[in-house]
Amino acid sequence: QLQLVNSGGGLVQPGGSLRLSCTASGFTLTDYTVAWFRQGERVACVNLEPATKVYSDSIKGRFTVSRDSAGKTVYLQMTDLKPEDTAIYSCAVSTFLICENPRIQYDAWGQGTLVTVSS
Repeated sequence: QLQLVNSGGGLVQPGGSLRLSCTASGFTLTDYTVAWFRQGERVACVNLEPATKVYSDSIKGRFTVSRDSAGKTVYLQMTDLKPEDTAIYSCAVSTFLICENPRIQYDAWGQGTLVTVSS
């Protein structure tokens, strides 16, 4: 059974940074395309093959997605946070090679972690 745990959310002031984690239990993330979502919008993903990264225009240049060397965690490093970034962020995994495939289906979701950007 695929299980994902999201963590790292919290309250941060505008302009601040947070790093979210998506940690796998019982399997290895290097076998999957991993995407980050907020309020139904895919904001970032790291593809399986080729190993490319994709970002939505709303966060491009501010957020960075990465895999850890152990293959158990995918991070979403968020910088220059804005109030409009406030949302619940969740990760999801797919065996599809790239997240841009319009037919992509996700096999598991994390429970989500709340990010609040406010002064």
